Amino acid sequence: MAVTNIEVKLKRGQSIEKAISKFKRLVKDSKILYELKERQHYVKPSIIKKEKRAKAKARMKKQSKFD
Repeated sequence: MAVTNIEVKLKRGQSIEKAISKFKRLVKDSKILYELKERQHYVKPSIIKKEKRAKAKARMKKQSKFD
């Protein structure tokens, strides 16, 4: 996991609420929480491939339904 530094610098007179919302947005955009949730449990490579194939199959089925 790459170390990501997220900094929010306050300007004079800027409210804390705006700084917190900016921080939350930066965390969301950096996808840190997504990666953390993904790394909580080990998933075998074969399971990842199986899920990837299932998603592709569902996507193709959905696409053919609209054609």
